[in-house]
Amino acid sequence: MIVASPKSVTELKQLIDRHQKVLFVGCGTCVTVCLAGGEREVGIAGYGVRMARKLAKQPVEIEQITIERQCDNEFIKDLAPAVERSQAVVSFGCAAGVQAIAERFPGKPVYPGLNTQFLGILEEQATWTEKCIGCGECMLAEFGGVCPVTRCAKHMLNGPCGGSTSDRCEVSPTSLAPGSSSSSAYSQSASSIAWKRSLRRKTGAKPGTAARGRSYGRSTGSRRRRVRSDHPLPAAPLVNAERPPSTLRREIRR
Repeated sequence: MIVASPKSVTELKQLIDRHQKVLFVGCGTCVTVCLAGGEREVGIAGYGVRMARKLAKQPVEIEQITIERQCDNEFIKDLAPAVERSQAVVSFGCAAGVQAIAERFPGKPVYPGLNTQFLGILEEQATWTEKCIGCGECMLAEFGGVCPVTRCAKHMLNGPCGGSTSDRCEVSPTSLAPGSSSSSAYSQSASSIAWKRSLRRKTGAKPGTAARGRSYGRSTGSRRRRVRSDHPLPAAPLVNAERPPSTLRREIRR
């Protein structure tokens, strides 16, 4: 699942400052699930930008459309009439969706409405945790389904490194150092040593060395993001046989 976070109303207002007719496009897949760029979120963003522009005495006309997937040209092509009516497009999809729309409509400026964060899973209600950075060299088979490159702040395949103290990461003190004796991800399996030996035979890596051929711009370990902490998802689905499923979904999302 691609996890993203919405840009602020102030930032959106600045992006479209020179346009009077703008199209806001939502995406019905990943960013809808993580409550960042679905139909509801696009509506909230549109309302906020309209109010901000009105207070600044710069009214703007915003049209809102949500398609099934922004990364699929079969759905993007349906935006053609609305794009033609607008001066600019704000995509509330992931970075791939923004670029897909820009390539499809090169004559219109396309702006991102979200900040794409990471590939993650739902850890608990309204909380997503990063599990993959898409390095293209998956080592999950050698590490029992655990990715040390994603979870380690230094992206080491076989930690812990020399900077760890008392099984804690020196970059992120609240996190256990991958490969430490206290790290449940590694200590729960008796074959963790076998994984490391297998890795060293295949890659020649030494303990505490970074993954070869990899270079990443961030300096933290596995990230977590709590989406809409003011409106977390309910712990259990609502059950009401008298209401149709669509009504229940809207009630849950409130």
